[in-house]
Amino acid sequence: MRRIGFLASLLVLPLLGAPATATAFPAQIWLPDDFQPEGIAIGPGDTFYVGSLKDGDIFRGDLSTGEGSLWIDVSDRVAVGMEADVARNRLWVAGGPSGRAFVYDLTTGADVASVALDAPGALVNDVAVTQRAAYFTSTFAPRIYKVPIGKDGTIGTPSTITVTGPASAVGGFGLNGIKASPDGSVLVVNHTALGILATVDPTTGESVEIDLGADSLTPETLDGLILRGHTAWVVENFANTLVEVKLAPDWSSGVVVSRTTDPLFRVPTTVAAHGSRLALVNGRFDLGFPPPFGPGAPPGTDFDVVVIDKP
Repeated sequence: MRRIGFLASLLVLPLLGAPATATAFPAQIWLPDDFQPEGIAIGPGDTFYVGSLKDGDIFRGDLSTGEGSLWIDVSDRVAVGMEADVARNRLWVAGGPSGRAFVYDLTTGADVASVALDAPGALVNDVAVTQRAAYFTSTFAPRIYKVPIGKDGTIGTPSTITVTGPASAVGGFGLNGIKASPDGSVLVVNHTALGILATVDPTTGESVEIDLGADSLTPETLDGLILRGHTAWVVENFANTLVEVKLAPDWSSGVVVSRTTDPLFRVPTTVAAHGSRLALVNGRFDLGFPPPFGPGAPPGTDFDVVVIDKP
């Protein structure tokens, strides 16, 4: 369960006097019914974005107030993992079985680019954005797609990186979450079926499993992934658990330092960080995967974002 520093707070408050007024972020933010969400990204300020697997719509909201509304209303698209490139004012979105990546203007929601990464049917799952490129995982094949970004922000011609080593295993859901080291020299991925974290060299595609020692992650549940410095948070969707892993400076090993569950978790898919808080999307896959993988959740199903304190 979530760890709450209640006793510590009682000891500190008398020393500090009356606490300053602080914004109480809502613990639960509702999305439109039938939205079928998957990915989440944090934009400027307290703004967050959630994408729909159903039709590619994007919801934009405010973490501090819990208010939000449909921001991008499209059709015949899919939105899976996403990342906001605030410096360039862009939202990068993995296009799922469309085989594409979609890029939107963070201010207006206008299309910036629609990039063909693979043939339709390839599952483009998640994205990591660096200074020089955006990298996308392909879940049913040992591939990472690289989209170059020029110094002036120009989006270049994509290429495919063939992944070798342990993270290249195929059969069921493979490569899923992806994030990059601060300098972009290392990609950190998870592999859903195997239940492992791995590094991938973005130049060669060679993968190396990150040694967690006696610790382990739950196979068949690994989904979204974020990286802050050398700390990774991994969503175990059907296990309704968020796992915090402290990684070694050379990325070769790691230690599980916390496992967080919460009564509000309902098969969370992805996670985003905002200051001292983490926001998770409840995908509710236990009610049905959306097309083309399943019938989707029953009509009228509610969906939400859960906001927790970092462990």
